[in-house]
Amino acid sequence: MKVACFSTTKTDKRQFEKMLTPEMGIEMDYFDVHLSPKTVPLAQGFEAICVFVNDHADAGVIEKLSQYGVSAIVLRCAGFNNVDAKAAERHNIEILRVPAYSPQAVAEHALALMMTLNRKTHKAYNRVRDGNFTLEGLLGFDLFEKTAGVIGTGRIGQETVRILTGLGLKVLAYDPYPNERVTELGGQYVSLDQLYAQSDIISLHVPLIPQTEHMINRETMAKMKPGVMLINTSRGGLMQAKDLIDGLKSGQIGYLGIDVYEQEDNLFFEDHSEEIIHDDVFERLITFPNVLITAHQAFFTQEALDNITATTLDNLQDVKRGSVKAERCVRCEG
Repeated sequence: MKVACFSTTKTDKRQFEKMLTPEMGIEMDYFDVHLSPKTVPLAQGFEAICVFVNDHADAGVIEKLSQYGVSAIVLRCAGFNNVDAKAAERHNIEILRVPAYSPQAVAEHALALMMTLNRKTHKAYNRVRDGNFTLEGLLGFDLFEKTAGVIGTGRIGQETVRILTGLGLKVLAYDPYPNERVTELGGQYVSLDQLYAQSDIISLHVPLIPQTEHMINRETMAKMKPGVMLINTSRGGLMQAKDLIDGLKSGQIGYLGIDVYEQEDNLFFEDHSEEIIHDDVFERLITFPNVLITAHQAFFTQEALDNITATTLDNLQDVKRGSVKAERCVRCEG
């Protein structure tokens, strides 16, 4: 089976070459460009494509893929909001994903953002390197007995609850589909408005779907405690970025830690250090001293990469055999 792999980094290529064996019967061609209407012709001659979070398979791209004879889109991630699932179904193209790779990796990165914003270790590191040993401006607060709100209690959300309760925080949770493990871990399900009103820290762990798009906006931020800490390691589109700027300026948001950004497609996973960044909203966000942005690295641990690569190769072999597993098939999930 010939597979076109888009948005491939050197790390991706090393991972696949480490795990690919001749017995699998998979021939992988690597492209470092994102899948888009301009680059979709690269998929000609391939039976399947492998894509990542910043690849875009809209209805037009799906139609082209169908014309080229592509039978499957295999994602190296859990989310599939960047693929038009209905168009794929119309063209009989399977969509497979990696539903769980390392929920611990993402939950631990969310904690890293919280701890860094609070104790300002990134600033302390730079000060000491410059010979500045003052503590002024580095004041933090005890996490112990603070209230954290976890929105979304799937695998990653559950791990976040486990970590935060272990640190002695009171954890409130919201999810339309409550999970018993959350209450067993010490979390308490409440309404979304209650979570907004009572939480000192709010961490997002939900997929980007129409119901969650821009769920953090001017109106919802007004329901939160003044000075709240917001953490987002899920999808950038959950937050209305322009409203975040207003919230930071007013002090309603006291700390902002994001590993994702709504317009990250043309920024993340590439080196722009010698270029002018033309995204005015992003450039404004990074001027705030209480904002910490990482470039979609929450998933980036060796354990997670091994799981992603192994599951992706399993998915490709299932496509090759015609025996797609329901738990990894977007269409099977309805």
